[in-house]
Amino acid sequence: MKRIVLITIFIFLCNLFSQIDPDPSRFYSGNNGDEVFIENFLRMDQKNSYVENGILFLGSSSIRKWPTSNYFNDLPIINRGFGGSHISDVNYYFNSIALTYKPRAIVLYAGDNDVAGNKTPEQVLEDYIEFVNLVRKHLPQTKVIYLPIKPSPSRWSMWDDMKQTNRLIKLYNDSDNMQYYSDTATPMLDSQGKPIGDLFVSDSLHLSKKGYDLWSKTLKPILDSLIMIDRIQIFGW
Repeated sequence: MKRIVLITIFIFLCNLFSQIDPDPSRFYSGNNGDEVFIENFLRMDQKNSYVENGILFLGSSSIRKWPTSNYFNDLPIINRGFGGSHISDVNYYFNSIALTYKPRAIVLYAGDNDVAGNKTPEQVLEDYIEFVNLVRKHLPQTKVIYLPIKPSPSRWSMWDDMKQTNRLIKLYNDSDNMQYYSDTATPMLDSQGKPIGDLFVSDSLHLSKKGYDLWSKTLKPILDSLIMIDRIQIFGW
């Protein structure tokens, strides 16, 4: 409890001068290269069935580009990543891209664009807490798995703020047994503490196949354990 009180006070003081959230309507209509917009998700849901109680992947382009159904083909996966998104965008569209699926677990990768957009670590934490509160209010049985901001070469100058964001979110996660922190960031650094180059494609920001291999290998045991816990609770194994 003391941790949460200190975090709350810290957020309040730091966010007096925080960056304003970008306009979430930028994801609803228009043309943004190869990005997927919210209306596309809605259209897909109208045309195709989806499984409830699945594993929902949310967040920015690192989620969107991840072939999650291939890596986790033994699990009911729904991928609703949209490139360039902040956590505030995920919160804004929560009903459309999360609530409708009633997932057993949500894997969230977001925060990368937030820091790159000049949000402070404390503001990113505040947005993340708002996300968790939305989950707790509307999906009280749903677990949240947070993937920390990755150490990419193209955003290396921002790594100190990104590390601080990861620390704050992990501290918050540790206070709640419904949240998990899958450390996909630390294995992306070499022995000198620098990003491993071949984990990224040519833009030095997005992940290569080797990068996604690493993320999937790190995340898979957590997903498997959650599925096993669910089975034990349901069948009393």
